[in-house]
Amino acid sequence: MSPRPVARALGLAAVLLALVAGCARFPDASDEPWRDKPEIGAERAPQPQSPSPSEPQAPSAPPGGAAAPPGECVDPDPQVVATCLAPVSAVVTLPGGQAALVAERTTGRILRVAPQTAPEVVATVAVDAAGDGGLTGLVLSPSYAEDQLLYAYATTPAGNAVLRIAPGDVPKPVLSGIPSGSVDNRGAIGVEPSGTLLVATGDAGTTPTATSLAGKLLRIDPFGRPAPGNPDPASPIIGSGLRSPGDACADPTSNTTWVTDRAGARDVLLGIRPGAPAGTAAAAAPAWTWPDRPGVSGCAAGGGTLLVGLSDARGLFVLKPTAEGRFVGPPETVLQNTYGRISGADLASDGFVWFGTVNKDPGGAPGATDDRVVRIRPPSGGGSGPD
Repeated sequence: MSPRPVARALGLAAVLLALVAGCARFPDASDEPWRDKPEIGAERAPQPQSPSPSEPQAPSAPPGGAAAPPGECVDPDPQVVATCLAPVSAVVTLPGGQAALVAERTTGRILRVAPQTAPEVVATVAVDAAGDGGLTGLVLSPSYAEDQLLYAYATTPAGNAVLRIAPGDVPKPVLSGIPSGSVDNRGAIGVEPSGTLLVATGDAGTTPTATSLAGKLLRIDPFGRPAPGNPDPASPIIGSGLRSPGDACADPTSNTTWVTDRAGARDVLLGIRPGAPAGTAAAAAPAWTWPDRPGVSGCAAGGGTLLVGLSDARGLFVLKPTAEGRFVGPPETVLQNTYGRISGADLASDGFVWFGTVNKDPGGAPGATDDRVVRIRPPSGGGSGPD
């Protein structure tokens, strides 16, 4: 063999070898009604099926600084389900726990996300995302298995509203007339353990009147009418004094719906129980306060654990509620500075926690693959009971 073929063969072998080698504070609990500021008086239906995901493991180091390959948006963290989204304001898991619907605050898009699957747009809401407005709340219908309906809270060009989204149809308002403003437009929507819709509205930067729907807790039926059992049968209002609520999550174990709110001088967690006596504001009392204002956002409850997303403190706060709505054990903040500003969250039926990030919102420091949706095993933790 001549020297030239030998050299070519040796060069080819070197290339192949290289390719192979490369291959808190707890306030006094009370049974009295909660009044923090007392006042007088789509493209296709979401589908729950998805490929079975691999079980993620707890992260050992912050993945936020890892850059995606040029031209791609791939996060090296196996727990990251979706990447390069607009700020994710709300997350709701689908039956079976292997997929979720997420809301993008600034675009109004609702996407179906699942591990190893490209996000799919299932509906789009026309939003006004100025300030903190936009698409901020999302929940499945109480009878989702039969009707495939979604309910959303959004700042629209006409003001804040609760919207019903049917498969293949445009979003339609079921409750409008909620004031909007330059700030404090955030609102949340959840389903109480009884199946009633619970809505928390921001105060739109004003001091709302008693009859205004701003800064209120509302209980409504699927058509936007006052829910049966409200203190005033003709009004959806059951409580007042909210400022900038982040989420509403039901806890069947304690028959409580937890509501997070940035109440100005402090952040608070409210425990809402149905059946308030007639004439009172609500059967609710602040259950937890954060004087340091970490930016409470999404929440998820179930299995004896309550998780609260913290956007400013960049972590996940863990409490252990009892069946009576109190807390046991020490509180804990986990995943701090791991994924950045944590927002909407939900606990899936298979026991995993899903949450989104809002690192692209003002004050954030987005990485190459933000904003993201993450799926993890529930962290441990707890919360102190009253003295």
